[in-house]
Amino acid sequence: MTDKNVTEDQDAIEKVRELIKGIDIAMLTSITKDGIVSRPMKTQEVEFDGDLWFLTMKDTEKYDELKQHPQVNVTYAGQSYVSIRGTAELINDREKIKEFWNVAYEKLLDTTSDDPNLILIKVKAETAEYWDMGNKLKLMKQMINKLTGNKAETSDTNEIVNLQG
Repeated sequence: MTDKNVTEDQDAIEKVRELIKGIDIAMLTSITKDGIVSRPMKTQEVEFDGDLWFLTMKDTEKYDELKQHPQVNVTYAGQSYVSIRGTAELINDREKIKEFWNVAYEKLLDTTSDDPNLILIKVKAETAEYWDMGNKLKLMKQMINKLTGNKAETSDTNEIVNLQG
């Protein structure tokens, strides 16, 4: 990997981190025996570094699905939209579970942090596609250009980035 690729990867991670920061709920899409399914998951309050973390229970269909088919997609919607494709890994790390634990989980999952049924889902991000809606003026200019057929300005509000070198 060249230094340029490292910089580009780090820039991509920084951009995705900026876009998903503060979005509490993500949609985790996994593969089932009947097709695909998406479900809301609470995002961990850690800085995105290429990995996403979620808490779940071992006695769920989601757990069994991820063991069989670890390929997932995670989407975020807020001021911007981000779609992250990656591979899920089930992690049984009691200390890390306690690190992520908060009162919301106690109510949401109806359990405590020392429940042996708790497990972490670590999603190793491979690629991300985002639609950056933060710059409203630029977005409006691009929409006008599309409507009028003017291709003078290129769009960087929608981009696909590789998050692995």
